[in-house]
Amino acid sequence: MQTQRNVVSHALQRRHTLEALRSPRVDLNAPTACDADPMLVRAAMHHGEPLDHDCPVCESPRLVLLRHAFGHQLGQYSGRIHTLDELEEMEHQFGEFHVYEVEVCPDCLWNHILVDYVLGDGRRRRPPRHQPTVEDIYG
Repeated sequence: MQTQRNVVSHALQRRHTLEALRSPRVDLNAPTACDADPMLVRAAMHHGEPLDHDCPVCESPRLVLLRHAFGHQLGQYSGRIHTLDELEEMEHQFGEFHVYEVEVCPDCLWNHILVDYVLGDGRRRRPPRHQPTVEDIYG
C-alpha cells in the first residue's frame, strides 16, 4: 500500500497480554481472558483471512485476520471489513481513513489488534452519498 502512514504496532501489548494469560495466577476461564464480541467472531468465521500460525492461546489452526476500515470520509462504509485488494483500491478513492488489523480465534474467542495505520491520498473529500442498502429497503 503506497499511502500507508502513522503505523502503530501492538506487538508488545499483545506479548504482554499473552504472558499474563500464561501466568499461574490467571484463570483462563475468566471472562476477561478471551472476550471477542459475537459479531467479531461471526465476521472472523465468514470474512477472515487465514493466518499461517496457530492461535497463541488454544493452538487452534482457525486463527484469522480481519481488516476494519474507519473514517468520516468513508460515510456509510465506515466500520466494514475489507480485503487487502479492496484497501489498495480505496486508498486512491478516499483522502484519509484508519485501518485496524485484528487477529481473531473463533474457537477460544481470542482477539487482539496487531497493527493500525492510516491510508488515503490525503485530499479532503466529502463522504459519499448514502446509497440504499438491504436494511434500508426491508427494515
